[in-house]
Amino acid sequence: MNSLHLPPLSLYVHIPWCVRKCPYCDFNSHTNNGNALPETNYVDALLADLATEASSEKRQGRQLISIFFGGGTPSLFSAAAIARILEGAERLIGFAPAVEITLEANPGTVEQQKFTGFRKAGVNRLSIGIQSFNDTHLKRLGRIHNGTEALTAIHTARQAGFDNINLDLMHGLPEQTPEQAIADLQQAMDFQPEHLSWYQLTIEPNTAFHNQPPVLPIESTLERIQGQGHKLLAKAGFFAYEISAYARPQRLSQHNCNYWQFGDYLGIGAGAHGKITDLNEQKILRTRKTRQPSDYLSRLATGSDFLAEQFSLDSKELPLEFLMNALRLKQGVPTTLFTERTGMSLTTITAHWQSLEARHLVEPLSTGWLRCTAFGHRFLNSILSEF
Repeated sequence: MNSLHLPPLSLYVHIPWCVRKCPYCDFNSHTNNGNALPETNYVDALLADLATEASSEKRQGRQLISIFFGGGTPSLFSAAAIARILEGAERLIGFAPAVEITLEANPGTVEQQKFTGFRKAGVNRLSIGIQSFNDTHLKRLGRIHNGTEALTAIHTARQAGFDNINLDLMHGLPEQTPEQAIADLQQAMDFQPEHLSWYQLTIEPNTAFHNQPPVLPIESTLERIQGQGHKLLAKAGFFAYEISAYARPQRLSQHNCNYWQFGDYLGIGAGAHGKITDLNEQKILRTRKTRQPSDYLSRLATGSDFLAEQFSLDSKELPLEFLMNALRLKQGVPTTLFTERTGMSLTTITAHWQSLEARHLVEPLSTGWLRCTAFGHRFLNSILSEF
């Protein structure tokens, strides 16, 4: 086994509450049922969690290249709460130059004063969960906002000084036509966002939609939507750098790219996951925090560890763990990154790779890159099953 190299370090902060649980959502999110959020106590818990995560063994001299507030709906929290978390992160770990700090926001939870406060707190990138501008489709998706509020949220973000905005948009919605899907996409692009996440609605286990499936567009309709959408995005100057991510030049999501390139990340908050490279032990650790917000908060009160699980990846798991991230990127990753981030020789995957190459699913290793062909990207799950 080769020596591991130390990758960049990011931080994920999970804020688990929502006004209402969407029927397609399988994330660790919880409704607050109209009750006041335990904001102060939860931030106290996050900072205690972070203090442990910021140990020298995990940090290993690195500063944070990115921070991502996900959920749930992080924009339910006050700007003061977000500022406290960021101040703690900078004090305990430190920020690399040009650190990217993203906060997810839903249109139904925004106001000018709050967005301005987030910007002053240090958030420099917003990800707004639009999903659709069509009121009928928004209602079917169980969203709490309407099309007008979606438009207002984007305007509000710009007025608050955000010059790096991602718009989350879905297609393949219940009973959606290609014309409606492309109209949504065009309306999003009319706002000149720096980044677009445009992805197909999928039905996940343990969701309301799984229990009562809606009528989704047929395969030929989905293909028409995707084909027309990809052409429209390319014409507008968006670079398709990942399966469902499109960006202006120099506006790729630094945080997500670190995930896909098998970088390290600390995870704090209820149910948050982390991945850490341990150079001393020459192993890669996965961590997961306790999932239920009430349990997470109780651990602060008792002084208990927030960890629910920690384990190291073995050599059988590492190739798949690496490739299921790296191959999401359209340009792939350099072959050298496989050895640097896993500590394993490229020969470990050569036989499988050459078999896929013979079927025109991946590019030859002689290119110096691990990446799928355009044809292969359509069968990514099948490719990964080989490892």
